Amino acid sequence: MGKRVALVLAGCGVFDGSEIHEASATLVHLSRGGAEVKIFAPNIEQRDVVNHLKGEPAEEKRNVLVESARLARGNIQDLAELKASEFDAVIFPGGFGVAKNLCSWAVDGKNCTVNEHVNSTLQAFHSAKKPIGLCCISPVLAAKVFPGCEVTVGQDKNVDGRFPDAETASAITELGCKHICKNVNESHVDKANKIVTTCAFMCKAPLHEIFDGIGTMVQEVLKLA
Repeated sequence: MGKRVALVLAGCGVFDGSEIHEASATLVHLSRGGAEVKIFAPNIEQRDVVNHLKGEPAEEKRNVLVESARLARGNIQDLAELKASEFDAVIFPGGFGVAKNLCSWAVDGKNCTVNEHVNSTLQAFHSAKKPIGLCCISPVLAAKVFPGCEVTVGQDKNVDGRFPDAETASAITELGCKHICKNVNESHVDKANKIVTTCAFMCKAPLHEIFDGIGTMVQEVLKLA
Protein backbone atom coordinates (compact mmCIF):
# COMPACT_ATOMS: atom_id res chain seq x y z
CA MET A 1 0.00 0.00 0.00
CA GLY A 2 1.30 3.44 -0.93
CA LYS A 3 1.14 6.36 1.43
CA ARG A 4 -2.18 8.21 1.49
CA VAL A 5 -1.60 11.91 0.82
CA ALA A 6 -4.04 14.82 0.82
CA LEU A 7 -3.22 17.66 -1.58
CA VAL A 8 -4.77 21.04 -0.77
CA LEU A 9 -5.27 23.54 -3.59
CA ALA A 10 -6.11 27.25 -3.58
CA GLY A 11 -7.62 27.79 -7.03
CA CYS A 12 -6.09 27.57 -10.50
CA GLY A 13 -3.42 29.99 -11.70
CA VAL A 14 -0.38 31.58 -10.10
CA PHE A 15 -1.78 35.08 -9.53
CA ASP A 16 -5.05 34.17 -7.83
CA GLY A 17 -4.91 30.42 -7.14
CA SER A 18 -2.51 27.50 -6.95
CA GLU A 19 0.66 27.64 -9.07
CA ILE A 20 -0.12 25.11 -11.78
CA HIS A 21 3.44 23.84 -12.33
CA GLU A 22 3.93 23.34 -8.59
CA ALA A 23 0.66 21.43 -8.24
CA SER A 24 1.49 19.29 -11.27
CA ALA A 25 5.07 18.63 -10.14
CA THR A 26 3.81 17.58 -6.72
CA LEU A 27 1.34 15.15 -8.29
CA VAL A 28 4.02 13.70 -10.58
CA HIS A 29 6.43 13.10 -7.71
CA LEU A 30 3.67 11.62 -5.54
CA SER A 31 2.73 9.29 -8.39
CA ARG A 32 6.35 8.25 -8.81
CA GLY A 33 6.52 7.62 -5.05
CA GLY A 34 3.53 5.28 -5.23
CA ALA A 35 1.28 7.53 -3.14
CA GLU A 36 -2.50 7.41 -3.16
CA VAL A 37 -3.63 11.04 -3.55
CA LYS A 38 -6.90 12.82 -2.88
CA ILE A 39 -7.32 16.49 -3.67
CA PHE A 40 -9.14 19.12 -1.62
CA ALA A 41 -9.86 22.85 -1.69
CA PRO A 42 -11.98 25.18 0.43
CA ASN A 43 -15.44 25.91 -0.90
CA ILE A 44 -15.11 29.70 -0.71
CA GLU A 45 -15.07 32.69 -3.03
CA GLN A 46 -11.65 33.79 -4.28
CA ARG A 47 -10.31 37.03 -2.84
CA ASP A 48 -9.91 38.29 -6.39
CA VAL A 49 -9.68 37.13 -9.99
CA VAL A 50 -6.68 38.08 -12.13
CA ASN A 51 -6.51 38.17 -15.92
CA HIS A 52 -3.31 36.16 -16.34
CA LEU A 53 -2.72 37.48 -19.87
CA LYS A 54 -2.78 41.14 -18.86
CA GLY A 55 -1.78 40.75 -15.19
CA GLU A 56 -4.76 42.88 -14.23
CA PRO A 57 -7.75 42.35 -11.92
CA ALA A 58 -10.85 40.99 -13.64
CA GLU A 59 -14.35 42.12 -12.72
CA GLU A 60 -15.75 38.69 -11.92
CA LYS A 61 -16.10 36.22 -9.07
CA ARG A 62 -14.85 32.67 -8.91
CA ASN A 63 -15.01 29.84 -6.38
CA VAL A 64 -11.78 28.28 -5.05
CA LEU A 65 -13.15 24.72 -5.07
CA VAL A 66 -14.59 25.06 -8.59
CA GLU A 67 -11.38 26.54 -9.98
CA SER A 68 -9.20 23.94 -8.21
CA ALA A 69 -11.29 21.24 -9.88
CA ARG A 70 -9.60 22.23 -13.15
CA LEU A 71 -6.27 21.02 -11.76
CA ALA A 72 -7.85 17.97 -10.14
CA ARG A 73 -9.54 16.95 -13.41
CA GLY A 74 -12.83 17.18 -11.52
CA ASN A 75 -11.84 14.68 -8.83
CA ILE A 76 -11.83 16.93 -5.78
CA GLN A 77 -13.56 17.39 -2.43
CA ASP A 78 -14.44 20.27 -0.15
CA LEU A 79 -11.61 20.83 2.34
CA ALA A 80 -14.21 20.75 5.13
CA GLU A 81 -14.54 17.00 4.42
CA LEU A 82 -10.83 16.21 4.89
CA LYS A 83 -10.21 13.87 7.84
CA ALA A 84 -6.55 13.64 8.91
CA SER A 85 -7.22 10.14 10.25
CA GLU A 86 -7.68 8.92 6.66
CA PHE A 87 -4.28 10.16 5.44
CA ASP A 88 -0.58 9.75 6.17
CA ALA A 89 0.44 13.28 5.08
CA VAL A 90 -0.80 16.55 3.61
CA ILE A 91 0.85 18.82 1.03
CA PHE A 92 0.12 22.42 0.03
CA PRO A 93 1.50 23.71 -3.31
CA GLY A 94 2.10 27.47 -3.57
CA GLY A 95 0.78 30.30 -5.71
CA PHE A 96 -0.75 33.66 -4.74
CA GLY A 97 -4.00 31.82 -3.99
CA VAL A 98 -2.36 30.51 -0.82
CA ALA A 99 -1.68 34.08 0.32
CA LYS A 100 -5.10 35.33 -0.85
CA ASN A 101 -7.55 32.46 -0.37
CA LEU A 102 -6.05 30.10 2.21
CA CYS A 103 -4.93 33.03 4.35
CA SER A 104 -4.69 36.82 4.09
CA TRP A 105 -0.89 37.07 3.88
CA ALA A 106 -1.07 38.96 0.56
CA VAL A 107 -2.88 41.81 2.33
CA ASP A 108 -1.88 41.51 5.99
CA GLY A 109 1.57 39.88 5.93
CA LYS A 110 2.59 38.39 9.27
CA ASN A 111 -0.64 39.73 10.81
CA CYS A 112 -2.70 37.54 8.51
CA THR A 113 -5.57 35.26 9.43
CA VAL A 114 -5.75 31.65 8.21
CA ASN A 115 -8.90 30.10 6.74
CA GLU A 116 -10.61 28.02 9.42
CA HIS A 117 -10.53 24.76 7.46
CA VAL A 118 -6.90 25.27 6.47
CA ASN A 119 -6.02 25.95 10.10
CA SER A 120 -7.92 22.92 11.39
CA THR A 121 -6.33 20.71 8.72
CA LEU A 122 -2.82 21.81 9.66
CA GLN A 123 -3.56 21.40 13.37
CA ALA A 124 -5.03 17.93 12.88
CA PHE A 125 -2.04 16.58 10.95
CA HIS A 126 0.41 18.22 13.37
CA SER A 127 -1.38 16.82 16.42
CA ALA A 128 -1.36 13.36 14.84
CA LYS A 129 2.39 13.73 14.17
CA LYS A 130 1.82 13.30 10.44
CA PRO A 131 4.04 15.19 7.96
CA ILE A 132 3.07 18.46 6.32
CA GLY A 133 4.67 19.48 2.99
CA LEU A 134 4.63 23.10 1.83
CA CYS A 135 6.25 24.87 -1.12
CA CYS A 136 6.70 28.39 -2.46
CA ILE A 137 4.70 30.86 -0.29
CA SER A 138 2.74 28.15 1.56
CA PRO A 139 5.36 27.76 4.33
CA VAL A 140 3.94 31.00 5.76
CA LEU A 141 0.89 28.93 6.76
CA ALA A 142 3.08 26.83 9.05
CA ALA A 143 4.89 29.92 10.32
CA LYS A 144 1.56 31.46 11.31
CA VAL A 145 -0.03 28.34 12.79
CA PHE A 146 3.03 26.77 14.47
CA PRO A 147 5.21 29.41 16.20
CA GLY A 148 8.77 28.17 16.61
CA CYS A 149 8.74 25.87 13.61
CA GLU A 150 11.48 25.80 10.96
CA VAL A 151 10.71 26.53 7.30
CA THR A 152 12.37 27.76 4.12
CA VAL A 153 11.16 30.08 1.38
CA GLY A 154 14.63 30.04 -0.20
CA GLN A 155 17.05 32.79 0.82
CA ASP A 156 16.74 35.74 3.22
CA LYS A 157 18.58 38.02 0.78
CA ASN A 158 17.93 38.63 -2.92
CA VAL A 159 20.98 36.67 -4.04
CA ASP A 160 21.88 37.51 -7.66
CA GLY A 161 18.35 38.86 -8.15
CA ARG A 162 16.97 35.31 -7.91
CA PHE A 163 14.98 35.81 -4.69
CA PRO A 164 12.86 38.98 -5.15
CA ASP A 165 10.57 38.05 -2.25
CA ALA A 166 13.39 37.48 0.25
CA GLU A 167 11.70 39.77 2.78
CA THR A 168 9.22 36.94 3.42
CA ALA A 169 11.99 35.22 5.37
CA SER A 170 12.20 38.23 7.72
CA ALA A 171 8.44 38.16 8.30
CA ILE A 172 8.66 34.46 9.14
CA THR A 173 11.40 35.23 11.68
CA GLU A 174 9.27 37.98 13.19
CA LEU A 175 6.57 35.37 13.80
CA GLY A 176 8.99 33.54 16.07
CA CYS A 177 9.95 30.88 13.57
CA LYS A 178 13.35 29.92 12.19
CA HIS A 179 14.00 30.51 8.51
CA ILE A 180 16.51 28.12 6.95
CA CYS A 181 18.23 29.31 3.77
CA LYS A 182 18.09 26.71 1.01
CA ASN A 183 18.69 26.56 -2.72
CA VAL A 184 15.84 25.93 -5.12
CA ASN A 185 16.74 22.26 -5.61
CA GLU A 186 16.71 21.59 -1.87
CA SER A 187 14.12 21.27 0.87
CA HIS A 188 14.25 21.66 4.63
CA VAL A 189 12.94 19.11 7.12
CA ASP A 190 11.80 20.34 10.53
CA LYS A 191 12.05 16.94 12.20
CA ALA A 192 10.47 18.04 15.46
CA ASN A 193 7.30 19.25 13.74
CA LYS A 194 7.44 16.98 10.67
CA ILE A 195 7.19 20.01 8.37
CA VAL A 196 8.96 19.83 4.98
CA THR A 197 9.37 22.99 2.89
CA THR A 198 10.95 24.06 -0.40
CA CYS A 199 11.03 27.45 -2.11
CA ALA A 200 9.90 26.51 -5.65
CA PHE A 201 8.89 29.68 -7.55
CA MET A 202 10.03 31.94 -4.71
CA CYS A 203 13.28 31.56 -6.67
CA LYS A 204 13.73 32.68 -10.26
CA ALA A 205 15.10 29.42 -11.61
CA PRO A 206 14.67 27.08 -14.59
CA LEU A 207 11.54 24.97 -14.34
CA HIS A 208 13.45 21.71 -14.05
CA GLU A 209 15.26 22.97 -10.93
CA ILE A 210 11.95 23.92 -9.34
CA PHE A 211 10.58 20.49 -10.31
CA ASP A 212 13.58 18.78 -8.68
CA GLY A 213 13.25 20.84 -5.50
CA ILE A 214 9.59 19.90 -5.17
CA GLY A 215 10.70 16.31 -5.68
CA THR A 216 12.97 16.48 -2.64
CA MET A 217 10.07 17.86 -0.58
CA VAL A 218 7.74 15.07 -1.68
CA GLN A 219 10.38 12.40 -1.03
CA GLU A 220 10.99 13.68 2.50
CA VAL A 221 7.26 13.84 3.22
CA LEU A 222 6.83 10.24 2.09
CA LYS A 223 9.80 9.16 4.21
CA LEU A 224 8.24 10.72 7.29
CA ALA A 225 4.75 9.36 6.56
